[in-house]
Amino acid sequence: MTEQTEQNTQILHRITKVVQAGEWASTRSATVNPGVGGERVKFDSKDIALAAVFSALYVVMNVIQMLSIGNPTVYGPVQLRIADSLIALAALLGWPVILGVTFGCFLSNAYYFLGVQDVVLGPVANLAAACIILALRKHRLLACVSGAVPVGLIVGAYLPIFFPFLPAPEVLSFLPPVAAMIVSLTISSLIAIAGIGYLLLVALSRPSIIGPLKAHGLKIAVEED
Repeated sequence: MTEQTEQNTQILHRITKVVQAGEWASTRSATVNPGVGGERVKFDSKDIALAAVFSALYVVMNVIQMLSIGNPTVYGPVQLRIADSLIALAALLGWPVILGVTFGCFLSNAYYFLGVQDVVLGPVANLAAACIILALRKHRLLACVSGAVPVGLIVGAYLPIFFPFLPAPEVLSFLPPVAAMIVSLTISSLIAIAGIGYLLLVALSRPSIIGPLKAHGLKIAVEED
């Protein structure tokens, strides 16, 4: 009994030392993980909430586009997802955007469910695109152009599985079907990410907008190139 009491006392003493040293993690913060380029990333409740907002926004934008313009523009072989413009904001707000557009893509693709490949590889494409944009965030236009490439490559490579008999766009008819699909999706991604997304990024990067964001405790990945 005495030995057990001594063990409990030692454990309590160690916990007290950890707390006094400031090493006890706040219950409002997530684990610190390596970020892009080896930087350290720490998530708090605001980051998690912001990631949830971007995830929901990605899904809602896809649903609105599907209902207003038509399903093929969101899930079809010649698609242009306006929601992909949100990926560019990874250059401004960092990891909350990356997680948001990744999980949002997962929910969107799972909702329509073309197949397992779309549910798994679609989010992977968004994750890769957003990470590239965050890594190149000091060169925003280059970041957005580079971020559009993995979406075109990954999504364009597996979509022919679901649309094997669909002819390529006439202007790309000289290419093999898979290559034509990759080129088509890359062009669409460039419009969404490097076009609309870049303009959105520039608009939201103004000091008049960044100031209030920082005042509310949001982390800004980079303010000026």
